[in-house]
Amino acid sequence: MPGFAAESARRIRSARRTNFSRLLISAQAQTLRRLAQNREAARKSRLRKKAYVQQLEDSRMKLTQLEQELQRARQQGIIISTSGDQQRSTSENEALAFNMECMRWLEEHNKQINELRSAVHTHAGDDDLQSIVSTVMAHHEEIFRIKGLAAKADALHVLSATWRTPLERCFLWLGGFRPSDLLKLLADQLEPLTEQQLASIYNQQQSSQEAEETLSQGMEMIQHSLAETVASQLGRAGSSSSPSNAADHTAAALGKIGDMESLLQQADDLRMHNLHQMQRVLTTRQSARALLLVSDYYSRLRALNSLWIAHVHSNELKSI
Repeated sequence: MPGFAAESARRIRSARRTNFSRLLISAQAQTLRRLAQNREAARKSRLRKKAYVQQLEDSRMKLTQLEQELQRARQQGIIISTSGDQQRSTSENEALAFNMECMRWLEEHNKQINELRSAVHTHAGDDDLQSIVSTVMAHHEEIFRIKGLAAKADALHVLSATWRTPLERCFLWLGGFRPSDLLKLLADQLEPLTEQQLASIYNQQQSSQEAEETLSQGMEMIQHSLAETVASQLGRAGSSSSPSNAADHTAAALGKIGDMESLLQQADDLRMHNLHQMQRVLTTRQSARALLLVSDYYSRLRALNSLWIAHVHSNELKSI
């Protein structure tokens, strides 16, 4: 019996040591997992920061380049000589100036958003907050005014939105954001909202979608008519049709492109109308948070675009 008791005690001690070892290994494994997760989170954070810094640097370099080219254009009578005999036309330089204005607008917009964010986080009074909100809203009106002038000169350039990142352009509608998408973002992300506010936003979203559909149909009609006009000339390419007839068709095609300017203006009017309606429905503090939401949404799209470019560049380097 004494031998049996000793053996039992030995087995108990051995089991305890085994359990302790297992617990120790499990704790070490959890610690290693946490360390790995922390390292991965830190790595992703560095990548995001690097992409954001790169985005700022790219924007700064692009702005400097545009300013230099615009200055050369002014010095050379609004015509810039490039490699070979190629020259930029006046309209191309106007497009260049417009892109530069948009970048300046975005730079000022970011400053205003930072000021608004600081005011929200420090719980500034409603009067101070309303003053900043009004400034941001006026700045939005300014970009629509700039776009309107540019569209009169070159509707296609405004429609193509070359001043935006490629990823942003994937989400554009008639040269800008789709108003109903903005309202959906606010309804989903802006809390808390009263039932009356939600109902107002929903009704506004419905009316916006109807207006968007009407404008989209208008653009489709222009595109269809333009395609028919261009196609009608294909069969006459080798025929003896009169130069005046060809000129008439060309003038008709150019006129249809010009019709796009009116649609772009109506689309921007709808966007500005929705921003003002949003301000009427929401409180001052909610309006401030709404403007931050919209700005952050597009900032993240731009940051994601920078990450994608870095990803593509990394893959290209690996393939070398």
